[in-house]
Amino acid sequence: MLKIRGVRGAISAEADTCDAIWAAVDTLMRAIIAANGLEEDDIASILFSTTPDLSACYPATAVRHMGWTKVAMLGFQEMGVPDAVPYCIRVLIHWNTDLPMESIKHIYLGKAEVLRPDWKQASTQGVTPEKEN
Repeated sequence: MLKIRGVRGAISAEADTCDAIWAAVDTLMRAIIAANGLEEDDIASILFSTTPDLSACYPATAVRHMGWTKVAMLGFQEMGVPDAVPYCIRVLIHWNTDLPMESIKHIYLGKAEVLRPDWKQASTQGVTPEKEN
């Protein structure tokens, strides 16, 4: 039976600019896609959140520039938590797959690795992103 699984990830942008946000999202999404073998047609939706210090542009636009133009995407701002990872972009991908949950590879890059140190091995195992922010 086909199920919907959540694929998580996070990365920090270098600045609050469209170029920095898009570069970070591109790096993160390419790493998640490579690690899990995702294809757009199997994605139900993608949710992006950003810390309050990011407002220059929508993270979903970077995914559209990658060629994923049909999947539903939504972005929102997280609450301002003291000592949060600055310029942080998080993603939750709803993936239609029959893979078991333990086979999903969640990717946390750069400064965002501290958010889920328990998933760090999955983030780095067999994944060579273009650059880490």
